[in-house]
Amino acid sequence: MREALIENIHRSQLNPLEEGAAYAQLLNDFNCTHDELALKLGRSRPLISNTIRLLNLPPTVQRKVAAGVISAGHARALLGLTDEAEIEKLANRIVAEGLSVRATEEAVAIHSPKKSSAKAGKSGKSSTTGETLAAQELLSDYLDTRVSVQGVNGKGKIVIEYAGREDLQRIVDLIEGSK
Repeated sequence: MREALIENIHRSQLNPLEEGAAYAQLLNDFNCTHDELALKLGRSRPLISNTIRLLNLPPTVQRKVAAGVISAGHARALLGLTDEAEIEKLANRIVAEGLSVRATEEAVAIHSPKKSSAKAGKSGKSSTTGETLAAQELLSDYLDTRVSVQGVNGKGKIVIEYAGREDLQRIVDLIEGSK
């Protein structure tokens, strides 16, 4: 029976989620490891693991993957986000703007929490006031990207991050449209 299931996976035109569910079923039913399954199927262990991980996406995003609206590559990139609302928002942007997988990966990197905290200016005291944070949040929401507002001694700068050329143009268009 194990061989029949494996043969069906090879022969069938499964969407990535069906494939992930089939891999998960094989792992559970036959108590094998990702490595053993990869060897048996002639696929890499990371492919098996990443395909199974697609089952962790929010249901709305899973439907987009199943329908072929977004690719498995886009879906794998979305797994870099932890907030379901952020995942769904970016999935909608992928569809609306036709983002490439690379642009999606860059957008995920922008929206993911940074590992190191921002450094304060060399001279003077860095200020993160309620007003600064409110401005940062407002700009970030309006531009749909990570924005940081940094201030030192009453002066400061605004840093707007973008995920690629297309994303930069989208931001410029938003700013120009608000004039």
